Order: sequence, then structure tokens, then C-alpha cells
Amino acid sequence: MNKKISLLLILLFVSSLAFSQGKHSIAADKLYESGYYTSAINKYKKAYSKAKKNKAERARIASRLGDCYCMTNKTKNAESQYKNAIKMKYDKRDSTVILKYGDALRYNEKYEDAKTQYQKYLDLCPNDPLALAGLESCDLLVELNANPDNCEVSRIKSINSKYDDFCPTWSDQSYTSIIFTSCRESATGKQNDEWTGQKFSDLYVTAIDVKGEKWSEPVLIDEEKIINTTANEGAAATNFKANKLYFTYCTDSKDKFVGCKIYVARRNGKTWVDPKMLELGGDSTGVSGHPAISDDELTIVFASDRKGGLGKKDLYIATRNSTTEDFGKPTNIGNKINTKGNEMFPYFRNDTTLYFASDGHPGFGGLDIFYVYLDKFHVPTSTPINAGAPINSSNDDFGILFHPEQNYGFFTSNRKGGRGGDDILAFVVPPIEFTLSGTIKDEKSLQLVAGVAVKLTGSDGKTIQAITNPKGEYQFTKSQIKGETTYDIIVEKNGYFNVAGKETTVGLTKSQNLIRDFMISPIPNEPVVLPDILYDFAKWDLKPQYQDSLQGLIQTLDLNPTIIIELASHTDMVGTVESNDILSQKRAESVVNYLIDRGINAKRLVAKGYGERVPRTLQKDYKTADYYFPKGTVLTEDYINNLPNQIAKDAANQLNRRSEFSIISKDFVPQGYTTKNDSITNIDQYINIVVDPNQNYVNYIKTKDNRTVSKCIVNDYTLTFEYSPSAATSYISADKAFEFLQKGVISIDDFDGDASQYISQGKIADKAVIILKSVRFGNKHIENVPVTVNSKLKTDLLLNKKTLDKIGVVIVDNINYMIIFE
Repeated sequence: MNKKISLLLILLFVSSLAFSQGKHSIAADKLYESGYYTSAINKYKKAYSKAKKNKAERARIASRLGDCYCMTNKTKNAESQYKNAIKMKYDKRDSTVILKYGDALRYNEKYEDAKTQYQKYLDLCPNDPLALAGLESCDLLVELNANPDNCEVSRIKSINSKYDDFCPTWSDQSYTSIIFTSCRESATGKQNDEWTGQKFSDLYVTAIDVKGEKWSEPVLIDEEKIINTTANEGAAATNFKANKLYFTYCTDSKDKFVGCKIYVARRNGKTWVDPKMLELGGDSTGVSGHPAISDDELTIVFASDRKGGLGKKDLYIATRNSTTEDFGKPTNIGNKINTKGNEMFPYFRNDTTLYFASDGHPGFGGLDIFYVYLDKFHVPTSTPINAGAPINSSNDDFGILFHPEQNYGFFTSNRKGGRGGDDILAFVVPPIEFTLSGTIKDEKSLQLVAGVAVKLTGSDGKTIQAITNPKGEYQFTKSQIKGETTYDIIVEKNGYFNVAGKETTVGLTKSQNLIRDFMISPIPNEPVVLPDILYDFAKWDLKPQYQDSLQGLIQTLDLNPTIIIELASHTDMVGTVESNDILSQKRAESVVNYLIDRGINAKRLVAKGYGERVPRTLQKDYKTADYYFPKGTVLTEDYINNLPNQIAKDAANQLNRRSEFSIISKDFVPQGYTTKNDSITNIDQYINIVVDPNQNYVNYIKTKDNRTVSKCIVNDYTLTFEYSPSAATSYISADKAFEFLQKGVISIDDFDGDASQYISQGKIADKAVIILKSVRFGNKHIENVPVTVNSKLKTDLLLNKKTLDKIGVVIVDNINYMIIFE
């Protein structure tokens, strides 16, 4: 792994060799164990050339060279050296070289070869977490690369040099300048770091111009060597007010690396002064660095290789009660984040998310940037999430920084195409936007339907609506569809059953044009047979296996809370008429009770028992094991008696034993949940036996002024009508006509002639002629009924004899107060 800043990332290995070493090997090992990897490379090369006769030592040196190249980010060289070591069977002495070889192959994007090495290592060390993570990474990379985030990444030439530049942090509260770490030539001190081969790192500052376009030439944050020294300084973080600087400081002696600690300095005007080491415990020669500080400065997260960790570098967390106190004893942040590998470079984003870099979780290769969500105590509440491409690459990606109020920021990467080793890159995340659109089709005709209302109710409590255009299309724009919101969808049109759906943007991390098409079913004029509601001979019990068949009706009633249905029950023709009447009554009762128990308001159910009086007309073909009944067959008693055998007769009788429903109206007004007990005093009285299905009538009342007034259903809505046989035409009241227009029961297309001549603000003018699509009386209905608007009408509707004669002969029974349609 590359981590260049002697700042923190020192792997201390103690070599215990069973064979003799030359002076070059001894010198190289000493440099290696001190973390001076660049210097160690040259010594190992000489040692390798001198150990021609010692194959075991050459294999060991090759493995060490691979480690040094890996630590200085020369992954192609590392791959070659690990391969060479394995060729010389070094894996027999140290099997971890196989794992390292797999990592190098993955960093170099040779994923299939890497998988082979990971599997080889797992055969030797089953369930090794780093090998499993590497194997998973190779499998995930295809998906991750194929689905990059909606993010734009660019390089900042004016900031970066041909040396390592990394880990930006804000330098002021206006977010117009940043502090970053660099190993460029102008850094304090004259010597090079023997790890990286570059100057010891210092902290620099740069600012963007007023146009927000160009960054200034970076300069040292101080010239007085108060912060920057001849050693390594870097990986800094400022507090929320940008008046304190937390940074990493690493010291070296002549012969070895001493350690890294976190310091804090305060701002004094334009300079930083009074740096003091934070007391965070741990070994004095250990690494503690990469501070991330919460907005209130009461929580710090940092990287360390201290004893007792879970891997190489772990993240630790420490808290305090006030900014004037020392932090308490740090604790390991836990195995939800920390792995057997390296976890480093933490960063708080708005105190709700912790970003960090890791090579132990499945990723692209090298260090990847991950994030977890935090609770109010800064405790992770999620598993690490890979930040994805293009933020992450097969190289090292780390040190991310966000603008706290906008979706842009910076991060560090040593990916190809940079000016130096590590470069600071800028990223912009365009706003995530969503639209929702689709088409509505008629399920029966498959034709697109105009004028359909599509209503969305979001989990945020807001409701919006769109209407389909003449092509049956609806659309909700990006300003209407919000992120992290779930929408319940209701599709409504007069004359159709409502349809429901659900769409969500919760968890979506990319802009999307959501598509949702719907099919709507027209409300039929004929009864709808409930599927599979069949009964045993002479039984009325609703069998458990048929209760599921009522779920569709319950869903229809729930989605269409204003409809009222007639629930009809029929028997076969076996037995007496009287017994079948009672049986149909009991069967209707069992269905009604089931619906009411499931929350359906009893006032929406008009139940009738028809006994054996209405033989079934088949609406589709039926085929049993022994007989075929074609569509259109009427299962009369004569038809059944003439069937060839008893099996066919039994099948026909079974088809006649049925329950079905019809839509009576769509104007029920829900008034809260009612139960069977508080809406019906006697269920037997509530269910009517229909003695003559062919007889059709409606009851009427006589008003004080001797008008005949009854009820009918117009376009699925119940209206009061006056029957006036001698009237010259039929009328609709102006108020009711306008109400229907507002509710969408009628539209301008239902006017005879130019509707704009009659419609004005708040009313419809007299003499306008409206064509009513359907007028129902009991179980009879007529279509396309012309009515004239009349503002003086005393009832909703006035119908003359000419209109009612379209049903049949009309008889007014003044004794029983019935209008009978013969």
C-alpha cells in the first residue's frame, strides 16, 4: 500500500531468517523495518544480485521488493516481484505472498488472474477476510464500473505538482481556500523522505478567485516553521469555525522512524500558532494520524496502528465533554468499519456521515473511499458503502472533502493521468432528479385512455395529480417527484375501476426517469362472477379455499371506496324452489359476513338471493375433465337435463352454484367504519329473496305538490328524479349538471354542440343539452339519454314518458307506489 507520508502508515516487520544474509540484505532489512522503502529498494536490488547461489534468499528478497514497491505505489513492479518470489517457491515459506500477489494483480486490473490467486490462498487459509474481500471485489468491479455514479471528476492543474499532493481541508468558513499536504520541492527542509523518495511533506494553502474559476499558487501555511518543520506534517482537518487546525506530525531520527502524533494549533490572524500534541494514548513509536473532528469538536476519529487493533491501521474514536478538556481514552471504532487491512483518512460530513479509506473492504483496488451513516452519538448505523466510480479507481483514492452546503468537493487519487504521484481532484455531484411518467390503457380494448386522473400521495404527506393527454400519457416533472420519498398511486376515471400502485425514490442514488404504465378495467353493466366461489350441494359454508377468491373483490372495494355493489347468490335447480331460496339467502349471508368482517362498510352491500331463478350464461368457455361448455351457453334446467351423463350434469349444476356482484353506484360517502352489528339489526332481513328476476321496478313517493319522485343511477351516481309523463322533454337541474362537470362525471364532450356557449364561471346556462351515458333503474338501464339544463327544476332530474319508454312499458302502481317496467 502506498502511504507515502511517513506520517502514519508504517508497517513494522521483524524478519527472522533461518539462513545467512549478506551485508546488503542486512542493510536493506534495516531500512525496510524503519519504513524507508525507497532507500530499501536499491539495497535489496544489490542484495539480490549478490545472492546468486542462495535461491531461498533471492526469493525472500523478491517478496520484500514487492512489499517496497507496493508501499511506494509501483504496483506493476510489485506484481512482477511477487510473481518471481512465488516462482522460486517462497509461498512455501510465507503463504501471504500469494495474497499480496493477488492484490497487486487486482490493483493492475487483472481481475481473473487475481481471483485465481485469492482462491489459491483461501485453499491454504480458509475464510481469510482479506482474501474473501479481494475475491468479492473482483466480482463486484464489473457491476461497479458498469454503473458509475452521477458524478463529474476533474483535475486541478494549478494546485497539483509532480510530487505527492493530498488530503485537502477547508481553511476558512467561506469555503474559498483549502489546506493540503504536499511533498513538493518548496517544502521545508532539505532532505528527502527515505520512504517516498520525495521531500518531507508540509502543509500548503491555496485560494480560489472571486469568480470561482482559478486557484492561486499554493504557499506554505507558515514560513516561521511553527507548523511546518523538517519532518513530515500533513493529513490535516480544521474545525467548523476554521480557527483550529488538527494535523499529523511525524518525527524521524537518523536511523529510524520514531512515530506520528496528532497536534492542534490555533489561528492567530492569518497564521497558525501554538501547536500542541493531543493526548490520545498509545505507544510513543506508533502511528496516530489523519484526524477527523466533529462540528462541536467533542468527537475525534483518527487512524492508528496501536496494539490490540483488528488489522494494520484501524480507526479509533475519542470524545470529551468540552473543548477545554482533553479527549478521553480512544476506543476502536469496531469491526463494522475496521478490517484486517488498513482503514485510514476519516472525514465527518455534516456529522451525519463518516467517510474513510480502506483496502480491507471489497473495492476497486488500492485504497477505496467508503462511507457509513452515523447516529447522534457518531456511532455507525450502517455497513460501509463503497463510494463507487468515478470517485474510486483501481489505484489509491482517499482524503475526501465536501462543501458542507453544496454537492461538490475534493479528494485524492494517484490514478493514471495525474501530474505526480498523488493528486487532488475535484468532483461535482449533479443534483439527483426524478420524473415519473407512463401510459394508461383500457384493459378490454388495449386502447390508450385520455382524461384519467393519476394521483400521487407521498410519504412526505403531499398529494399531486396529473391527467392523461389524448395519447393516454401522464407525467410528473423533476420538481414534483422528490428523493427519498415513497408514493402511493391511485388511477381514477369515471366508468372504470380505480387502480393502485406504488413507486419510490428511497435509496436511489442516481437520477432516473421512472416509468409506470397502468391498465384500467371498465365497470361492466353485467354482473361479475366471483372466481371460484363455488358451493357443495345443499351447503352455504364459505370454504376456506374460496375465501382467497374474495380478496380481489375486497381490494376492488378498498380501492374504490365510493362504489356500492349488489351481491347476488344463485343455486342450482336441484330441490324445491323454497329450499333453494333459503339456500341462496344463506350463501349470500356467508359472503356478506365475510366482507363486513374484513372491514367493508355494510351500507355498501346490497345482497340478494335469486335461488334457482337465474340460470348462468357462460361468459367464456369451460372445460372439465369429461365435458366442454362453450361460451354463451345458458345453463337452464332443460339444457342440464339433456346432457349426456351425470358427470356433465353435476358440472353444470356446480357452475350454476355461484356468487356474483354488480356495481350499483359510485357515490357512497364513507362515514367511518361500521360493523355488521351497528349497521344491520338482522342479517336475514337485510338479504332479500328475489321472487321474480324479470320484474323490474322502483318505489316512488308522492310529494305534497303531487309529484312522483324516485331514485335512479346516472353515470354511476344516485340521483332523485321526478317522473312527469306529459313533459315535452327530460331535464337536469343546473346545479346538479355543474356539480357533475366539476366531479368529472360529465365533460364538455358530453354536450350536444359547443359547450363553451353554455359554460361560464360557476354555472351552466339553461337550454344546454347534455347526453347522459347511462341511466339505471333497478337492474335495467338506458344509454345516451339527452337532458336539457333547467335552473328552475325542483329535483335533480325530470324524466318524461318518452325517455322511460326506451326500457319498456311503464306502469305506475299507485297502490303499491311502484314504477314498474314491463
